[in-house]
Amino acid sequence: MTDFTDPRGATGRHPSPASIVPTHSDEALTALGADMKLPLKPHHLPLRLAMGALILNSGWDKRDADQDTAQGLHGMAAGTYPFLDKMEPADFVKVLSAAEIALGAALLLPIVPSRLAGAGLTAFSAGLLGVYLRTPGLRREGSLRPTPDGIGMAKDSFMLGAGLTLLLDGPDRG
Repeated sequence: MTDFTDPRGATGRHPSPASIVPTHSDEALTALGADMKLPLKPHHLPLRLAMGALILNSGWDKRDADQDTAQGLHGMAAGTYPFLDKMEPADFVKVLSAAEIALGAALLLPIVPSRLAGAGLTAFSAGLLGVYLRTPGLRREGSLRPTPDGIGMAKDSFMLGAGLTLLLDGPDRG
């Protein structure tokens, strides 16, 4: 502590500058808030990067989908989820594109907690697997095994597994 006199003549004591500035670099970083941990575990990174890049790319490609693509995606989805039949195909694809871009970005951004990203991935992939399970011709009769036409959709089960892994892997700060 050092003695001081302010311009009005009052005297007192204040801490010396050396006593308030951390001397160790870790302490300095802590004082600046730089010790914050990211809300994910390091072993989540490969999964989040792979899934995030794949989903972001898929959404990005759908931004400018032509009418045939929009009708095909909308028809498959509306066949499984009848409430979607009320949407126009072009509007459906715009919403789907935006949702995929948002989910892909959430998976790629390390500030998004893994549990939250996992919840989004789980919900999204469960919806896709619903399409796989309910669309005729994608599965062999009486089986969960895919037909050649269903292999692409059946692979969405990997996304469900990845989402559940992120969702169920305990507290994010490990």
